[in-house]
Amino acid sequence: MVKIGNIELGEFPLLLAPMEDVSDPPFRKLCKEQGADMVYTEFISADGLVHDAINSFKKLDIFDYERPIGIQYFGGQLENLIEAAEIIEAKNPDVIDINFGCPVAKVACRMAGAGLLRDVPLMVKLTEAVVKSTNKPVTVKTRLGWDDSTINIVDVAERLQDVGIQALSIHGRTRVQMYKGEADWSWIGRVKENPRMHIPIFGNGDVDTPQRAIENRQRYGVDGIMIGRASIGYPWVFREIKHFMATGELLPPPDVAERVRAARQHLTDSIAWKGQKLGVLEMRRHYTPYFRGLPNIKPYRMRLVTEMEPAVLFGVLDEISAVYSEMELAV
Repeated sequence: MVKIGNIELGEFPLLLAPMEDVSDPPFRKLCKEQGADMVYTEFISADGLVHDAINSFKKLDIFDYERPIGIQYFGGQLENLIEAAEIIEAKNPDVIDINFGCPVAKVACRMAGAGLLRDVPLMVKLTEAVVKSTNKPVTVKTRLGWDDSTINIVDVAERLQDVGIQALSIHGRTRVQMYKGEADWSWIGRVKENPRMHIPIFGNGDVDTPQRAIENRQRYGVDGIMIGRASIGYPWVFREIKHFMATGELLPPPDVAERVRAARQHLTDSIAWKGQKLGVLEMRRHYTPYFRGLPNIKPYRMRLVTEMEPAVLFGVLDEISAVYSEMELAV
């Protein structure tokens, strides 16, 4: 049984990665329904929380049906990280997760996110301060290192464990790689094989099929897998991996009717949580992955990403369901 503190996650948990502008409550709900064992919020700015930024506080919304859930945040200022941890703890997440992995320049180049990989003593100092400031389990998500010449994840993992983190998620790329090239899981395996390590190690990067999930589990011995981009528009990846692990059989992909049901639920919940205008606008990024691979889908997709009226959008989704379900039956 894999545990973070006293939180039981099952024998081999699948985690939804924290993704900016993606891992919001409507999306997390879908992933939870499809088998995600633990979900994380979008990453939240510690500075934003301390300075009462509305957008940052909105991201703190969590719901009981999502549990266990981790609230992830980032920052490079000791005082703000501690104060923000107190704000986060008041929301009662199951876990507080510190982001030391975000590679985007506006974060990493301000000595936050993956930027802390260039100053490991500071990373350790900040982490220790957060651990001491909260009663919640503290976890970390990070990368292999800043670049290929400074891969330091084995040492970083030991030092973060020594100051009290209770799980570590590792993305198998450096900051310089961003999301290019292939994730190198061999380094994740080295962390897991280190006899000094006793906390759960979760691997992240390029797990987009059940076969790859099983291969990484067997080859690198990780305690679980964190899935990010492969879940966007495809929350079914969680149930497919679980089914494959349990039976050795591949589930068929969701049919068009199920894809439309998910998109409808996503849109409905997005509007309910964000309001009509923002809910409609921010849903637009999801339509392409929901309907990827359907022939001649572009005219429908163009309507979905230009229309503002929810009733019309639901009508377009109904059209997609009717037209493409007939195609599936014809085949």
